[in-house]
This record gives sequence, C-alpha cells and structure tokens, in this order.
Amino acid sequence: MNNAIITNDAVVLGLLATILSGVFYASNHPKCKQFFTYIPALLLCYFIPSLLNTFNIVDGNASQIYHVASRYLLPACLILLLLNLDLKTIFNLGPKALIMFLTGTVGIVIGGPIALLIMSSVNPDMLGVDGPEAVWRGMTTVAGSWIGGGANQAAMKEVYEVGNKIFSSMVTVDIIVANIWMAVLLILAGNAKKIDAAAGADTSAIDALRKKAEDYQLANNKTPNVTDLMLIVGVGFGFTALAHVFADTVTPFFVEHYPHLNKLSFHSKFFWLIVSVSIIGLILSFTKARKLESVGASKVGTVYLYILIASIGLHMDIMEIANSFDLFILGSIWMLVHALLMLGMAKLIKAPLFFMAVGSQANVGGAASAPVVASAFHPSLAPVGVLLAVFGYLLGTVMAWLCGQILQVIAV
Repeated sequence: MNNAIITNDAVVLGLLATILSGVFYASNHPKCKQFFTYIPALLLCYFIPSLLNTFNIVDGNASQIYHVASRYLLPACLILLLLNLDLKTIFNLGPKALIMFLTGTVGIVIGGPIALLIMSSVNPDMLGVDGPEAVWRGMTTVAGSWIGGGANQAAMKEVYEVGNKIFSSMVTVDIIVANIWMAVLLILAGNAKKIDAAAGADTSAIDALRKKAEDYQLANNKTPNVTDLMLIVGVGFGFTALAHVFADTVTPFFVEHYPHLNKLSFHSKFFWLIVSVSIIGLILSFTKARKLESVGASKVGTVYLYILIASIGLHMDIMEIANSFDLFILGSIWMLVHALLMLGMAKLIKAPLFFMAVGSQANVGGAASAPVVASAFHPSLAPVGVLLAVFGYLLGTVMAWLCGQILQVIAV
C-alpha cells in the first residue's frame, strides 16, 4: 500500500520540474557561485528528489515517472545526443576508455568475493551456508546489475535460484551503493581539471573532442523557431517509437527461437531498445538530421536527461541502509574494491578522470546513467557513455556468472 503524502504522478512530475529549475537558477546566480564550485548542480538534481522518497513524501517505487523517463525520454535523449556524434574523434580517444571499462568489470567480478571474505571475518554466518536465501546467491544478482543492468540481474536470479527475501535485500543494497557511488563520481567530475593535472593525465584527446563540439556550436548555432523545435521533438520521439516497434518484435523472436541467448540480455526489451536507438542515432549522425544540433538538439536531449536523473534519485531511500546494515557494508566494500582498482589502473596508464568515471558508470549504472556521468564532463562526451554501456549489457550475464562461481567456491 502506498502511504506517501503525494501519490499523483502529475504532482510528482511538477515537483521534479520545480526542483530542476530551482537548481539551475541557483547554479547561475552570482551569490551561489562558490557553493556550486564544490557541489555540482547535477548532484543536487539527483540528491534532492531522493529526499522526497526517503521522507515518504513520494513513493519512488510506486511512481511511474522513472518508467516513463527511462522508456520514452531516455531513448529520445540518446538519439538527440548522438546526432552530433563524431566517430572519428571518438576513436581518436584511444584504447584507454575500453581498458578502464574492462578494469571496472574485473573489479566487480573480484570485488564481490573479496568483500564476502572480509565480511565473513565479522559475521561468520555468511559462509558455510547454502540454500535460496544464501548471501552469496543474492550477491550474484548485484554482480549482474553492476556489470550489465536489470536484465542481467534478473538472469542471475534465475540462474542461481535466488530466494525472494535475499533478492529484495540485495536490490536495496544495489540501488543505495550504486547511487552513492554515482554521487561521488559527479563530485569528482566537478573537479576533473584539478585531478587530471595532479595525476599528470593526458586529456588532449578529450579536450579536442570537447573543443570540436564547442567550435561547431559557435559556428553554426542559431536561434531555434517553433518549426526547429518541433523537428527536434519529432526526430527524438518518432525514432523512439520505431525503436520500440523493433524491440517489441525482436525480443519475442529471440525468446522463442534462441532461449539460450538469455544470458546475453537478448530476451530484454530494454536491451534492444537501447541498442536500436544507439544504432539509429549513429546513422542519423551521417545525415542532414545532424544539422538539428545547430538549433539545440542536444539541449533538448539534455532536458530529457535531467528529468531522468531526477527520477533516478526518486528511487533512493537513504534510511534503508539501517535495515540491511551488514549487507550495505558488504556492498560498500565491494564498490570500494572496484573503485580502488579503477583508480590504480587510471594512475598506471595515466588515464583521464573521464575514462575512469564513465568506464565505472557504464558498468555500475548502465545506459540510464553512464551518459549522465559523461555529460557532467561535457554534453559532447555523452555518446562515449552510451557505447560503453551497451557493451556492458553484452558482458553482464557472462561476467556475473563467473563472479557467482567464485562466490560459490568461497561460501560453500
């Protein structure tokens, strides 16, 4: 039963819009400049809505805002952000982005077993126990989520026959720990220049991509009229509709004819939705539709993205930490191993903070939040997050299964 104060999603959407507009207004106000030097506006757009859920003003799980944002606004956003995609310049970023992404995957695979060993020294009951409600089984679903996404998480629940009680607890751990880590990445993104300078990282390729996007905007920007804006909306949602038709057609085909491909997320409509809009956006970047960037396509896409960010925050309940404290500490150690491995590799190969942050979020957050973290560095970098997140969906189940095998050996 929903006991929240506000249950009408129209009111919830209005609240989120008010929060977003308030944060943006404050971030551009001279009196608030110093505050936003340390706290990125993007973080507040995510954190303030979480307070609505935490204090039961809104029930984030009962609200359909996230579903609408992730299924309708996110695909349209990805198409509009990808219109200005410059594949050649992205390839010039070099192999460091992929290295950091794969390092993040390895960090999650080994981080789970390490966290379980550490926590078992405090709570020995976590080891030597099997059955549907065993902690190690529940951890496999978190591994699926943190390497791929929801589809991979669901696959692990079935593969390892995870009990509903431990699964529910692990979903809570997944959401809280992953969202806290995303907040950390957003804070780091706000200080990227200082961190990269201190680490001696080579940011020339990223700077070139960012400058090219800015130069294009300066040379081609014009004030959009109603026709321009309607074209942007039409392209975004029109091709989103096409992507939904494709996903609705392809998914049942794979379910019926290729049941074994469930491990690669091929039975997930959301997977095919993200893949298809990514391909559509890539194709459109070679057509005249690219010119829509000059009248604000990426700006409209960014508005959609911020609504998604606020809806993600609406799912976080900070108080839930107290209800599963041991599991929360377990998840925190797990994420810490992932983070330390990422930071170590970044230092070793002198990778910019951008590669570390986006490589991590492409694993932990997937297509819904990797572009969020990427765009915190610059909107032109969002496509890098999209491409890596799609790769994460493909790896998710296989690598989570491997993590589960290691967890089983340690626990049982």
